[in-house]
Amino acid sequence: MSRIQRLVECVPNFSEGRDMSVIRQITDAVESVDGVKLLNVDPGDATNRTVVTFVGSPEAVCEAAFRAVGKAGELIDMRKHHGAHPRMGATDVLPLIPVSGITLEECAELARGLAKRIADEHRIPCYCYEASAYSEERRNLAWCRKGEYEGLPEKLSNPAIGPDLGLRAWDDDVARTGCTVVGARDFLIAVNFNLNTTSTRRANAIAFDVREKGRPQREGGSIVGKPLYDANGKPLMIPGTLKGTKAIGWYIDEYGIAQVSMNITNLHQTPLHVAFDEVCRAAQARGVRVTGTEIVGLVPKRTLIDAGKYFLQKQKRSTGIPEQDIIDIAIHSMSLDDLRPFNAREKVIEYLLEDDEKKARLADLSVRAFAEETSRESPAPGGGTIAAYMGMLGASLGTMVANLSSHKAGWDDRWQEFSEWADRGQELMSRLLHLVDEDTEAFNGIMSALGMPKGSDEERAARKAALQLATHYAAEVPLHTQETAYEVFALCKAMAESGNPNSVSDAGVGALAARAAVLGAGMNVKINAQGLSDRNEAARLVAEAEEWGRKANEAEREITEIVEQKIMK
Repeated sequence: MSRIQRLVECVPNFSEGRDMSVIRQITDAVESVDGVKLLNVDPGDATNRTVVTFVGSPEAVCEAAFRAVGKAGELIDMRKHHGAHPRMGATDVLPLIPVSGITLEECAELARGLAKRIADEHRIPCYCYEASAYSEERRNLAWCRKGEYEGLPEKLSNPAIGPDLGLRAWDDDVARTGCTVVGARDFLIAVNFNLNTTSTRRANAIAFDVREKGRPQREGGSIVGKPLYDANGKPLMIPGTLKGTKAIGWYIDEYGIAQVSMNITNLHQTPLHVAFDEVCRAAQARGVRVTGTEIVGLVPKRTLIDAGKYFLQKQKRSTGIPEQDIIDIAIHSMSLDDLRPFNAREKVIEYLLEDDEKKARLADLSVRAFAEETSRESPAPGGGTIAAYMGMLGASLGTMVANLSSHKAGWDDRWQEFSEWADRGQELMSRLLHLVDEDTEAFNGIMSALGMPKGSDEERAARKAALQLATHYAAEVPLHTQETAYEVFALCKAMAESGNPNSVSDAGVGALAARAAVLGAGMNVKINAQGLSDRNEAARLVAEAEEWGRKANEAEREITEIVEQKIMK
C-alpha cells in the first residue's frame, strides 16, 4: 500500500504558437486521458511554438503524451512552419520529468518506451536525449536537433546521425511531421534571488561566482584583462561553486532591484536551499544582501520540504513537525514572499492535484464532522476506520512528546535524538491517516460486490468471486492497521522512558490509544474473515490478528507501568 503518489510531469513543445484552434485540439488530446491534469499552456507568436505542461501518474502521462503527439502530427505541417526557435518536428521535444515517487532512471525507461510507441504507431522518427539517450553525445538536445528540420533528409539517410527509433526514408509523411526528441530530465527550477542593489554589474558578478560555468580567466587575474584560451582556442574558465546551475544578473524595472536569475537544472547536485545559501554568501562577499527569493513557475513539494528541514536543522530544531509547518519555515527562511504573497497551494504541483480532486476524504473532515459522519445510520465509517484514527492519535501524542523534548531547555545536545523520533512519528501518522480512508473504501468494495447482478449462473459466479476478493481485502486492511499501530508503542515507550518528564502522561495516553487501535482493528479482521469461503486463509488471518492483540496488551502494560512509576516519583 504505497503512500507516495507516483507523479510525472511532461513538458512537450509543439511547433505551433499562433493558431489557437490547433493548440486547443492538442491540449484536448492531453485532457482526454483520466489521471492527467493540464497545468499550463504557453503559446509564443514569434517562436511559433507552444509549451504545454501536464502532470499525472506515469501511465496516464505517457498515454496523454502519445495522443498529443499523434494529434500534433495530424494538424501541423512542418513544411509550412517558420519561427524564431530551433525546431525539427511538429512535436519538437518531449521530456518526462520525475516529480514524486519515481526516479529519473524510471522516467528514462518510460521515455524510451514512449519513443518506440510513437515511432511504431504514429510513424514519427524519434531521438532519445538526456537521461534516456542511447549514447553520450545524444544526451545533448542541441546534438539531436543539429541541422533542425531542414537537415532531416540527410540525417534520415545516415544511421550514424539518424534517429534512434523509426529510421526510414524521407517521404511526404515524415516531411509533414518531422522528428521528435523524447527524453527524461530532472525537474528544472527557475528562481530569482532579489538583491538590495540596482547594480546589474554586481548581480552579474555574483551570478558568475556561483553558476557552474563560472567566468572567463583573464590576464593577470583581473576582471578587465584579456580572456585566456586553451590550445584549442576555447576560453579558459574559472568554475563557479554550484553544480547544475546557470545564472545571470539583471535589473528589473518593475521592482526597481537587481536579481540573480538562476536555472537549477540538477536538484540532486544543488537543491534550492543550497543555492539560496550560496548566493547569500557570494552576495555578502561583495557587500550585497539577498532580500528574498522568487520561484518562477511550479515546484515539486520535496523542494520546499527539503528546504524547510534544512533550515530547521541549522536551528537545531526538530524536523518531525507537520508538513505545512515545514513549508512555512522554507517560505520564511528564503523570503519567498518578498515581492508578492507566496501561496504554496498555487505553486506546488502535488497541491494543485489535490485541490483538483472531487472526491471527499474522511481524513479532510473536521473533528466534529468526522464524529458526526460516524454517528449516522450508514455502516461506514465504522470500527476499522476509528481504529486507524485511534492509532494516528497515539502516534500524534508520542510525536508531541518528542518535539517538546527536542526543544526542552537544557537538552540542546539531544535535539537530534528527539527529532529522529518525531520524524518517525510523523511517518506513522501519515500511514495511519491513509488507513482511515482505506478501511472505509474496503467496506465500500464489499457493498459494490453485493450490488452486482445475480440473474444468471455466470452473473452469480462473478458476483461470488468479486465478493470473496472484496472480503479478503476488507480483512487485510485492518490487519495492516494492527501492524502499523503496533509500531506506535516503540515511540511511546521511548518518550515515556527518556522524553520530557512533564509529558510522560501524554506518552501513556498514546500507548492506550495504540492498544485500542490494535485490538479494535483485530475485531474487524475477525468479523470480515468469517465471510471467507477459504477457511484456512480465514484461520490464518484470525491467528495473526490475535497475535498482534497479545503483543499490544503486553506493550501497553509495560509502558503504563513506566508512566505510573514516573508520575508517582
